[in-house]
Amino acid sequence: MKHNKKARVIAFYLPQYHPIPENDEWWGKGFTEWTNVGKAKPIFKGHYQPKVPADLGYYDLRMPEIREAQADLARQAGIEGFCYWHYWFGSGKQLLEKPFDDVLESGKPDFPFCLGWANHSWTNKDWHIGKKFTKEVNLMTQSYPGNEDHELHFYHILKALKDKRYICVDGMPLFLIYSPTSIPNITSFINLWRKLAIKNGLKGIHFVGITHNLSNLNGNKNVIKGLLSKINFNKSADYYNRILNLGFDAVNSRGQNRAEIIVRGRFKKLFLNLINKEFDGIIADKYNYKKIIKHLFVDEDSWNNVYPTIIPNWDRSPRSGKKALIWYNTTPELFRESVKSAIEIIKDKPSEHKILFLQSWNEWGEGNYVEPDIMYGKGYLNVLRDLIK
Repeated sequence: MKHNKKARVIAFYLPQYHPIPENDEWWGKGFTEWTNVGKAKPIFKGHYQPKVPADLGYYDLRMPEIREAQADLARQAGIEGFCYWHYWFGSGKQLLEKPFDDVLESGKPDFPFCLGWANHSWTNKDWHIGKKFTKEVNLMTQSYPGNEDHELHFYHILKALKDKRYICVDGMPLFLIYSPTSIPNITSFINLWRKLAIKNGLKGIHFVGITHNLSNLNGNKNVIKGLLSKINFNKSADYYNRILNLGFDAVNSRGQNRAEIIVRGRFKKLFLNLINKEFDGIIADKYNYKKIIKHLFVDEDSWNNVYPTIIPNWDRSPRSGKKALIWYNTTPELFRESVKSAIEIIKDKPSEHKILFLQSWNEWGEGNYVEPDIMYGKGYLNVLRDLIK
């Protein structure tokens, strides 16, 4: 397929906007992402909260007309498709699968999509403001029972992979994995799925692993040790190669952690981490978006097998209260600067690989959304339309 746009923008899509029995049980009847979004409060002077949806309102994703309206908005903005977060916890256990299942079964909206496996456990802190001193408890544990389950998983999504709307790279369906290093024997998992894909008439699978550039700093899960180590924060080759060497075709790079550490300074960031851990979010961890966008990308993002991430905003306070990480002074104008930088970085890649992941289409509880709100209307979507189409 020939891609003539300056970028193939694929937007992460959260399906957490409809009630499910599990969420009813854990958080109260009728809970969805909107529950926290609606009751969010400003934490400091000038903090834009609550964020209120405009054109689509507080929607329910069980409604096909909402899904059509989302696709129309995305299409007008030049977004190529949605990457639906897909929850597979092992042994066939799924959550929040209904919106995507409906899209698949109905053939509507006629808008491209791919799947991103959100392979992480759900805890009692995921979707709501953590109460003081609550012990973190797993509500749904991510497990990897082995090859039989991997096969079950593959055959479960095969119909989607073969759908004419499925987003492909080099003729292969794109499948993204949130936490690539969490899967035991990930290389053999990748090889197994590739074999199954070919056996079932596909050309293969284009595997993309997310790397947070500084996640597991130097392979070190201890953030404090990582911050103290002698890392050059402007070099990412090691992080990217670590994922690519596992057998992935490409990396989805995210510069958020790095940008925050550079803007804050590693020792201040370390101090803030320690204080907030000890005193439960006593100091808001906030960053000026104007400074953040200078550090979201690195030279290695120009590699053909690296797909950078554009982020309009970050504000997790609806979910985490004062313990949240917040970017402030976010505007469509500054987002425009950031997207321009991203397009510049990918401009020499083959058209098929000019991919930018947009984080996100509708993560209202984390503040990273481009759907219209009452403050900026279609401001963020218009930026994409102007720069991509």
